Amino acid sequence: MTLVKFNQPAKTFHGLVDELFNGKFLNRDFATSDFYGASYAPVNISETKDGYALEIVAPGFAKEDLKIKVDGPTLTISAEKKAETKDENEKHLRREFSFRSFSRSFTLDEKVDASKINAKYDNGVLHLTLPKKEAAQETVKEIIVA
Repeated sequence: MTLVKFNQPAKTFHGLVDELFNGKFLNRDFATSDFYGASYAPVNISETKDGYALEIVAPGFAKEDLKIKVDGPTLTISAEKKAETKDENEKHLRREFSFRSFSRSFTLDEKVDASKINAKYDNGVLHLTLPKKEAAQETVKEIIVA
């Protein structure tokens, strides 16, 4: 049983070599938000007997910036940060991070009760609980042969 089907494009060997020699690792950009790219937010997914738990790392956002949408079997989590206003009297000497928008989509398992999904944003981590639907109890019936 799979909760999530990842639709991330696979990187080619040529693409990985380009990243290696064009700055991703040589310039130590892996310690900044650049490493994840403009539309990627890391996620942890775990399963319990009662449902699933997702943890999405999204530091620097306010809960108003986060949007969670269920459309059929697709769960989409996105965040958009308003553009920062620039102060004409302020000059940046070094700028190593910025806040970027992201969007992640997951295909929900048919056992997930989408109407009871719950979300909480705490210390830069978005926690989602996706409860499983209650299984229909099978009725045991004895049939008497006449």
